[in-house]
Amino acid sequence: MKNKLTILLATIGWFAILTQYCLMVENRVTSILETTIRFFSFFTILTNLLVALYFTLSLPKKGNSNPSTSNKSGTLTAITVYITIVGLVYQILLRQIWEPKGIQWVVDELLHSVIPILVIIFWYLYEDKKTMEYKQILKWLIYPLIYLIFILICGNFSNFYPYPFVNVTDFGLKKVLINSAGLIVFFFCIAAGYIKLGKVIK
Repeated sequence: MKNKLTILLATIGWFAILTQYCLMVENRVTSILETTIRFFSFFTILTNLLVALYFTLSLPKKGNSNPSTSNKSGTLTAITVYITIVGLVYQILLRQIWEPKGIQWVVDELLHSVIPILVIIFWYLYEDKKTMEYKQILKWLIYPLIYLIFILICGNFSNFYPYPFVNVTDFGLKKVLINSAGLIVFFFCIAAGYIKLGKVIK
């Protein structure tokens, strides 16, 4: 079961990411280079890329039925926190602002709903929960903080912001920083929730 779920997550992860890139290129209004930069400006894409890489590296090797990737320092839990945030932010803040159709709808559901749910299930079934510690949350926060700094700097030059709640042009820097602080608090709550849950069900 573990191997099958690992293969499934690696497969649909790469399918969704590559298909989304093709759709963005097909419907681009800027150059391919600019479109590619914008593609990698989405937290959804970067986080699903982390998921795809993690489960690809975890694929069982020939002659070895066990995945090769170790879970040092709560790597799986950190990825689960990130992809949970992707799913929740989409469902709460973004789903109502656009209505994708056709293959775009399929890809959207994979990236924001199906993959997060499958990763959470995998975490629940296979994470070594006794190794998790609350102090790890600060380490896990490095990725979203770097991401936030990246999109704010890039947006200052390109005037492109991947999400409306970080759009400095529309809301101003002060409001965006307040929104970002709220998301950081949300991150801490989700991460602490996973660690607490892990201690209960380990």
